[in-house]
Amino acid sequence: MAEDFNASKPIYLQLADRINRQILRKELETGQKLPSVREMAIQSGVNPNTVQRTYSELERMGSVESKRGQGTFVTEDQSVLNQLRRRLKKEQISSFFEDMKEMGFTADEMISGLEEYISDEERGETND
Repeated sequence: MAEDFNASKPIYLQLADRINRQILRKELETGQKLPSVREMAIQSGVNPNTVQRTYSELERMGSVESKRGQGTFVTEDQSVLNQLRRRLKKEQISSFFEDMKEMGFTADEMISGLEEYISDEERGETND
């Protein structure tokens, strides 16, 4: 099944982000083998060269390790996974902060809004 991609960011980076998120959510376990390049290309609806570039980028980041003749596997190095978790959290917070700042919200308004949102979520409320 082909995936939807955002035109503003290279597809290989979007695929890398999706795989990293699957790793953090433990949908892909440490040491687990990723689909072959060809399989992932078919699943994602992209060119195999794009998947190869994605896997190369993930390996550069340390999220995965290639084993010659065996395939590509999720790293078992917990420090790399912890670093990945911190990096993705910081990216999300940075994006949120920049968007809110652009709309004119102060830091205090952002913090109180987050606290209110979290409180509502914990109570199961979905008010806008």
